[in-house]
Amino acid sequence: MARPMQVSRHWRHFKEKYRLMGGRCKNGHVFFPKRSVCPVCGSREVEDVELSGRGKVLSWTIVRNPPSGFEYYKPYPLALVELEEGPVVLAQLTDVSPEDIDFGMEVEVVTRKIREFEEDGIILYAYKFRPVLK
Repeated sequence: MARPMQVSRHWRHFKEKYRLMGGRCKNGHVFFPKRSVCPVCGSREVEDVELSGRGKVLSWTIVRNPPSGFEYYKPYPLALVELEEGPVVLAQLTDVSPEDIDFGMEVEVVTRKIREFEEDGIILYAYKFRPVLK
């Protein structure tokens, strides 16, 4: 099983763990995750941009045979979510029954537990998407 990242790396990437941080180039292209070069136009003038975390489900699948360390969650939905700003994110859906998922369903980002390392007691958190609360 893979080990958790070092403490220094964890703090360097803190804002990416609890918010959706993407990039925007000088020409206005928005992308996720942030890269040093725009994938659309090749610009190297890229700034951080906090994405809204709201979007719509483009497609999804149900994971019934998960990778090692994720057996606790099976079966779980994995979706392609198109964010309001345009980028498409692959993420786990939470707080929804698989039969309630539909194309175009509005979702929002939440921070949830991803996995736990039993021998160390370390819990890793990251983003997932849930249906928008009305």
